[in-house]
Amino acid sequence: MKKTIITSLFLGTIFTYAQEKTNNQTKEKQIEAVTITKTKKAVEQKADRTIFDFSEQPQLNNGNVLEGIKKLPGLVSTDIAGMMYQGKVLDVYLNGRPLNITSNELNSFLEGMPANSVDRIEVITQPGAEFPATSGGAIMNIITNKNANKYLTATYSGNYSFTNYDKFRSRTSNSLNLNARNKLFGWQLNIGQNYRESMLTTNQNDLLRSNTDRYGRGYFAKSGLTFDLGDDRLLLNYDIYHNNNDNYTLSDGFADLPYKNIKDSIREGKYGAFDAAHTLNTRQEAVITYQKRFADKAQKLDFQFGYTKSNSKFDQDNIYRDVTYLNPEEIQSRFYGGNILNNNSDMRIANFKVDYSQPLKILDGGKVSLGGLYENQNFETESKGLTNLEYKRQTTATYLEFQAKLKKFDFILGTRAENYDISGVTRVLNSTNSVVQKDLIPFNKFKLFPNASVQYNLMNQIYIAANYNKKISLPSISALNPNNTTFQGPNTQVTGNPNLQPTIFDNYELKISAFDYAFIGYSVSSAKNQVAQIIRKDGKNLYNEQINISDMRIHNFNVGLPIPFMIFSKSISEIMKFNFNPDKINFMYIYAGYQKHDIDNLNNKGFWIFNIMTQIILPKEIKLTANYSYLTPKAGYFYFTAEKPFNNSLDITLTKKFMNNRLTVSVFANDILNGQIMQVRSNPPSGESVYLRNKYDTRNFGLSINYKIPTKNKLAKEDPNILNQTKKEENSGVMQQGQ
Repeated sequence: MKKTIITSLFLGTIFTYAQEKTNNQTKEKQIEAVTITKTKKAVEQKADRTIFDFSEQPQLNNGNVLEGIKKLPGLVSTDIAGMMYQGKVLDVYLNGRPLNITSNELNSFLEGMPANSVDRIEVITQPGAEFPATSGGAIMNIITNKNANKYLTATYSGNYSFTNYDKFRSRTSNSLNLNARNKLFGWQLNIGQNYRESMLTTNQNDLLRSNTDRYGRGYFAKSGLTFDLGDDRLLLNYDIYHNNNDNYTLSDGFADLPYKNIKDSIREGKYGAFDAAHTLNTRQEAVITYQKRFADKAQKLDFQFGYTKSNSKFDQDNIYRDVTYLNPEEIQSRFYGGNILNNNSDMRIANFKVDYSQPLKILDGGKVSLGGLYENQNFETESKGLTNLEYKRQTTATYLEFQAKLKKFDFILGTRAENYDISGVTRVLNSTNSVVQKDLIPFNKFKLFPNASVQYNLMNQIYIAANYNKKISLPSISALNPNNTTFQGPNTQVTGNPNLQPTIFDNYELKISAFDYAFIGYSVSSAKNQVAQIIRKDGKNLYNEQINISDMRIHNFNVGLPIPFMIFSKSISEIMKFNFNPDKINFMYIYAGYQKHDIDNLNNKGFWIFNIMTQIILPKEIKLTANYSYLTPKAGYFYFTAEKPFNNSLDITLTKKFMNNRLTVSVFANDILNGQIMQVRSNPPSGESVYLRNKYDTRNFGLSINYKIPTKNKLAKEDPNILNQTKKEENSGVMQQGQ
């Protein structure tokens, strides 16, 4: 009975959406002249990616980018293992260029960006040959670009929220987007800031309990110039992102501590401490792109040079430490620990790439794409004046990909060849304060990365697709960094591993998709040398480290289904006669996914991911959006077992538009149930299990506004000639997107 009901709902939804499409096509034939206004879709399914619109969804853009990302159905984000989407480990890109950071550094970066500065997020689940093979399992591309317009247009976005978990804390974000063009060039400037007060409580196996007051300040500026050179275009872009964060931590616990003023004497004791940490991150990117265009608009040749520079500084000072030694007699003392950590890093990446594509007569039609890439990366880390890691990587790559059609079938077949030359050295101080230098394990290899997909189009916007690709994932700089860049207590250390080896992925997927919203799919990702985090216990000390898993597989089943509420009050025949826009009706969107991490010699249980989003149009055209997310506990996530759900969150947003839609006002309440918590028990390859609990003050309430500032040219229209169009997406802006 249950299967019959579910099948009926699925088919009813598909036929409803199909009828809408058919009705629209019929009416278009009867009208000689129409004015088309493009409406963004909340979710758009494509053969190789899922696109989530942020700019028009207040429930996603009312906080920072990380908060919005965690609300996306099918996405899992944790402090212990980064981000995954439908079972695939995500490589995070910003405007088409990889960030190359993970875990704590990635979270801090995304927390420093206001979500209202994001236009959309593309999750590319099947990166083709034109994407770097280092994309790993999948790519999450955060696109902050806006379309450039004729004349001057301006948009302001602002947000204020507060949380009162244990005390009142404020959060604000503001951004301003200006863009225009004249006869000579187009330009765009997007600036913004984000201020965030928050709290984090931690318990690590009862050896460390802490409470941290966090103050985050993020600033960014993005600029772009576009010059039309006949049919060709020249694009110049410069972006800068800056984070300035302070953390104040009260902690207590048990540790093996030295006697005060007695060298090398260790005694078990309990302690209480107060520490202050300060982080400065600055990321700058400059890109020059020349786009050669031909008489055939489908023929393209792009040249791009990019340079990225990222600096990070982290300091931790111990304000005081109270110590009680337990045996044989108790000795109490308070002392100032001084500067505990002083760690810096510097990353520089330069790359040049060329991409060419043109139509090609293959079967009923097709296209060929080819190109090349050269990239050089240098990464250095420093701890208290000692340069303890020098990492160098050179990548040379070329690709060739064919696309073809045969009746109702679409085919893609390609391969990418990449050559890697990775080397470097580490340095440490020994017991005599002499510097000991050691070479990293080199990685000098040439590899081929094939990809193939076939899609059968059952009917308009309903298709079945099967995909395969081989990818590689290079360890990010944050995983390689041997220095601690987060809080360190007397008995806790967080370090990277400079000797991590790249991960090789074999990704398989089968998917049925209907009308952007409804889909069902299964995928498996087989990984060799997957990078993972472990917690290791040694006596009273805890070590947070990165390792390679020799072999693992991630299985993922997922289904998404929109259900219009009218399906409960009208017959299928009545609904099929109804012509509606699914973005402007009362409906519920249900997502469910099952994921299992299969690791040798580890009995991990799978877990379910549920997401329910409901949209209700209230009187006065007030839109209510409710979003509920839940992950089942008692399941394995890499080397950890969740004792409580990673996600158990209910968010509610009320939105109203004013002044002919120029002003959008939203009030919101996030994590009303206060159920966002990470409570896990580690399953290390060897040694004792460790209990971990992290709780952020995720429940917050606030107000956000988006205002299209009137100018003298209120009727300014988009000029598609200056938009930076890529082969995959044809609606980007002056800001250059790479791939």
